[in-house]
Amino acid sequence: MNWLRALFAAGLSFLLPGAGHAVIGDWFRAISFAGLYVLSIYVFVSTEHLEAAEAAIETMDPATVLAAMETIGREMGGTGQFALTFVPLLAAVDVTFRALGFPPGSGGATTGESDGGSDCPHCGKPLDEDLEFCHWCTTRLEPEPTEDGAGRDATEEVSVSDRR
Repeated sequence: MNWLRALFAAGLSFLLPGAGHAVIGDWFRAISFAGLYVLSIYVFVSTEHLEAAEAAIETMDPATVLAAMETIGREMGGTGQFALTFVPLLAAVDVTFRALGFPPGSGGATTGESDGGSDCPHCGKPLDEDLEFCHWCTTRLEPEPTEDGAGRDATEEVSVSDRR
């Protein structure tokens, strides 16, 4: 995965935690970070603050919205501000590292462990044994040679013309 997509996922995840993980196809982490952010809003933001923010947004006046957000920020307290800032920051850092492939094997849609099959020598992602190419990076795969050196797969059947 290229670095532009990783930066896009990080920015999106900072604005809405979990959205960046959805971009790279890590659905479990996307739901986890989104749920953690909603839970922190539920715990740290009072209903009066949410109603004030909703009323300010309905007016569509930027000065009113800014004043309401400043009031909410002052009255929320340090713990709530920390939680509502830390969760998106953690999500952004996590999605950046995962999109760039750190730790190895965590990039994009391959978030799980390999099922014991072979991996692509070019991109490192799990291969579909029925295909002669990697469906992730489209690299053509050469069949492994057998004992006779013919280059056949061990499960490949010999045709009638090969027997002569």
